[in-house]
Amino acid sequence: MTNNYSVIFLIFLLLLLSCKPSINKAKAKNEILLTEKAFEKMATDSGIAIAFRNFAADSAVILRGNDSIIRGSEGIYNYYLQQANHNTSVNWTPDYIEVSDDGTLAYTYGKYLWKVRQVDNSTKEFRGIFHTVWKKQTDGSWKYVWD
Repeated sequence: MTNNYSVIFLIFLLLLLSCKPSINKAKAKNEILLTEKAFEKMATDSGIAIAFRNFAADSAVILRGNDSIIRGSEGIYNYYLQQANHNTSVNWTPDYIEVSDDGTLAYTYGKYLWKVRQVDNSTKEFRGIFHTVWKKQTDGSWKYVWD
């Protein structure tokens, strides 16, 4: 009889240990949305170079142009610093957010609007679609690894 209880206890313990903690996907999606909006706000308030560096993971990669890959948060910062134009603004909102089952990766996509004020005070607009991959950091924050 004692052996039966030991076997049942062992099976129960193995089942318990094999269960993955469930994540609240709705909460994680909201965290990503808030992160996207904080990123956008920082781009407006502090500048595009600072925002892209601040929200980038150390190993982040961005694709600009057809074949230009910029690596690392400092590389990304330097790229945008060289492109700096104080008459430029960018706005975006994710249309879709998905989070991995384990809650460590997410991706977003949506529309962006890039505005450049010209010398004659007219505004040139560039519209497009963005796609960002986010990774949850050890401190619980989200940083992009691909943009």
